[in-house]
Amino acid sequence: MRLNFLGGGDEVGGLACHMTNNGTRLLLDYGYHPAEPPRYPPPPPDFDQALLTHAHLDHSGTVAWLTGNDYKVISTPPTAKLAAFMAVDSLKIATFEGYSIPFDEEDVRLMEAGFLHTHYERKRVVEDLEVTLHSAGHIPGATMYQIDGEDRTLFTGDLNTIPMRLVNGAKPVKCDTLVIETTYAGRDHPPRRELEHDLRAKVEEVVDRHGRVIIPAFAMGRTQEMMMVLFDLGLEIWVDGMGTKLTKTMLEDPHYLADAHELARAETAINPVWSAKGRAMAQRGDVIITTSGMLHGGPVMTYLRAMGADKRNAVLLTGYQVPGTNGRTLMTDGYVVDEGETIKVDAEVEFFDFSAHAGHKELKDFIRGCAPQRLVLMHGDNREAMAEEFPTDPEVFLPVNGQPLDLDI
Repeated sequence: MRLNFLGGGDEVGGLACHMTNNGTRLLLDYGYHPAEPPRYPPPPPDFDQALLTHAHLDHSGTVAWLTGNDYKVISTPPTAKLAAFMAVDSLKIATFEGYSIPFDEEDVRLMEAGFLHTHYERKRVVEDLEVTLHSAGHIPGATMYQIDGEDRTLFTGDLNTIPMRLVNGAKPVKCDTLVIETTYAGRDHPPRRELEHDLRAKVEEVVDRHGRVIIPAFAMGRTQEMMMVLFDLGLEIWVDGMGTKLTKTMLEDPHYLADAHELARAETAINPVWSAKGRAMAQRGDVIITTSGMLHGGPVMTYLRAMGADKRNAVLLTGYQVPGTNGRTLMTDGYVVDEGETIKVDAEVEFFDFSAHAGHKELKDFIRGCAPQRLVLMHGDNREAMAEEFPTDPEVFLPVNGQPLDLDI
């Protein structure tokens, strides 16, 4: 078997992996780095079938190029819908910002029809391989691919093994070769319920002092988690950005959710922002959940400009802030930059480690549960920390982008 990572092999994000197995060629994910400007993957080598693990842009962002060129893509139904939605948004942003993008409106129009919808625990035959889908526990529809030929390979995509409000955790699958993400290798997360308790307590503390809470959140997954954690506090909660539309899309496939009824209750309890008038009303409420999660533009900048100077207010960050982003700068230096202007933030800033990725311990336990002979550690910037956990068994490989990796099976 040969693996050739076009992206995401020795880095976090931009995952695209070309796999040759039993003579059959697969393309697993085809994402880009959503930076300024975006960093796109190179054109893929020829392949027989594309498989998409989930809809986050760093895994799905360039799939519209595939479907626009008549390739079919295996995915779950929610992944297909969410990825198509994200492609529409990417095209709008690229047009507005003046970025180049390797697909057009026609490609996006063809995108959803280019998916081969497949449910969890169902199989697809691809040439001489049998492909089975399993939940990856990351966001609704996120998939691990079990690929059976002469041996069994499991490709995880982004992985979470801990039950969340939105989705349940992934379970190990016995395999010969495990290709696994290592985003949080070397780092563990706080207990989930403890984290939820602390966030709720902080929100109530801020409101009690007559402050307002801004929660920057990723539209897909984190927004819905925050809605479900906070909706029953009896506070006036607003949601701004495309998270509202994505929530409705997720509810179309309720069996991919841990508790669709609870998400529906949360959606009913919150106030969506649809206009500038709604944005002004939200500033008089208690809590605003808004994109973007790393303060990389979006509605959150409006709220920081209007509310960031008030020390009674708080900005509660709920996800990892990549170095160089506004979110990281806010944490370390107390300011953000918007359209070239530096905005000082005097509001309280606190970080809560809500992650949809498995931490170090969960990754280690998952690997042991899969009991592979060969372990390929991808999609991480500290893969060595996980490799050290398995000094002799299984055999460990650390792929490098653009350098084919041959595995004896």
